[in-house]
Amino acid sequence: MPDPACAAVTAITFSSAERALGKTRLRVSPMAWGMWRFAGDDVAAAQGRVEAALAAGFTLLDTADVYGLDNGEPFGAAEALLGRVLKASPSLRGRFVLAGKAGIWPGTPYDSSEAYLTAAVEASLKRMNVERIDLFQIHRPDVLTHPADLARTLEKLQSAGKIGEVGVSNFTPAQTSALAAHLHLPLASTQVEYSPAAIGPLTDGTLDQALETGLGVLAWSPLAGGRLGSGAEITPRTAAVAHALDQLAERHEVSRPVMAYAWIMAHPSRPIPIVGTQEPARIAEAAKALSVRMTRQEWYAVLVAARGEPLP
Repeated sequence: MPDPACAAVTAITFSSAERALGKTRLRVSPMAWGMWRFAGDDVAAAQGRVEAALAAGFTLLDTADVYGLDNGEPFGAAEALLGRVLKASPSLRGRFVLAGKAGIWPGTPYDSSEAYLTAAVEASLKRMNVERIDLFQIHRPDVLTHPADLARTLEKLQSAGKIGEVGVSNFTPAQTSALAAHLHLPLASTQVEYSPAAIGPLTDGTLDQALETGLGVLAWSPLAGGRLGSGAEITPRTAAVAHALDQLAERHEVSRPVMAYAWIMAHPSRPIPIVGTQEPARIAEAAKALSVRMTRQEWYAVLVAARGEPLP
């Protein structure tokens, strides 16, 4: 019989090198930087944040046309700020894969019709001062748009050179499959909420589908909206997850956020956590997650805390 102690000391490993996103030609870093909170009028400071992400090795930058509203700014403000940065320093554009999203219109709320998405892409390109969005994602599923119609729209946008690869965001596995069945090009990725405090993708089929089809996985809100960072632990279960992460963080001599990122990346579907901090020092710190090697016992201890009950 094998020694049970071996399982406790075998480290879960993952590569820090760039990899293909899904089955596409896009090469991306194992961690991404998100611009949900990318805001303000200081272009030099904004450029500093972009450069901090690139210096940390994050070559996938994720934004969306709706980003800005949650910051008390207009629709499109985050894209417009990135556009000002790229106008001030055009050489930055060649250093990262640009991931964008559209399909949310405040008040509608979702629209994936050809007319809307075509106009949305054109507007995003203009705001960001770019010619193409490398990874274009449908931000939320519009159930009133047939997936065959959405597929034709995406193919037209790609043929026109406006977008590169295509992905989905906040789609169920069934919705993802329905779109993929009508596309004449491979879906690159699915973006879902996934963190040690939001473990639904482990059991709802999302990560299993990624393993089955080779779909890339982008994990938004990897710190549970900040609750696993420096924010307050709102619920007893989130507090339990934070405690479990703290125990591992102390053992591995890293911060709790770094441990959370490492926990996410440990799954064999190789999820890419989208780091949302806008502080250059914390962006740099996040990259330490690429060096963390935890055991199965450690990983499952966090999962048990997230479940709030023992595993079967």
